[in-house]
Amino acid sequence: MQDAIDASDVIGRWEYDVPNDRVYADTLAALVFNLDPMVAEMGAPLSAFLEGIHPEDRERAARTIAQSAEDGLSCVLEYRVCSADGVIRWVLDRGRIDHDRAGRPTRGNGILIDITQMKRDEAACIHTATSVSNTPLERAAEHCLAVRQAIYELPPSVLHQMSDMLLLEIGRRLSGIAALERPGVTN
Repeated sequence: MQDAIDASDVIGRWEYDVPNDRVYADTLAALVFNLDPMVAEMGAPLSAFLEGIHPEDRERAARTIAQSAEDGLSCVLEYRVCSADGVIRWVLDRGRIDHDRAGRPTRGNGILIDITQMKRDEAACIHTATSVSNTPLERAAEHCLAVRQAIYELPPSVLHQMSDMLLLEIGRRLSGIAALERPGVTN
C-alpha cells in the first residue's frame, strides 16, 4: 500500500449519495480509511469512513462535511486517518456536495491526497526555525499560521479555504527561495 501511495500523492476518489447515506470509494481510498475495499466499492455509510478518521480529527471533519452538505460550498479538509496498514497518514480531502432545485443535498464527489510528507516537512521546518524570522516572507508565514489556527476555531467557512490557499502560496514561494539557495542547484 505504501508503494502505491508513494507513487502518487493522490490516494483516490469518493462519491457520496447523500439521500441514501452511501459513500463509494476506490480500493486505495478504502484501505486508507481501514475499510474493506469491496464494502467501499459497493457503498458504505458515511459513518464507516468517519470511523477511519483519527479520533482527534473526527468531530471537526464530521462538522465540516455536514456544513458542506448544508451550504453546497466546496469543502477542503485536512485530517489524519488510521489506515489498514496501521500507519497514521495526513489526508487532504477536497470535495463538494450538490443540491437539487429544492435545495436538498443530493450527491457529492471529491478527491483524497496524501499530505503526510508535507506535514512531516512542515513539522521539521517549524522545529528547526529560529525564534526570529529573517525575511518578510518568513514572518508572513508565521503570522498566517497563527491566523489559520484562529480561523479553524470558527465554524467552517470560506475563510478556512482562503487561509489554506494563502499558506500554500507562501509555502511555494519559500520553497522556491530555498531551492535557489541550496548549493549545487542549477536552473
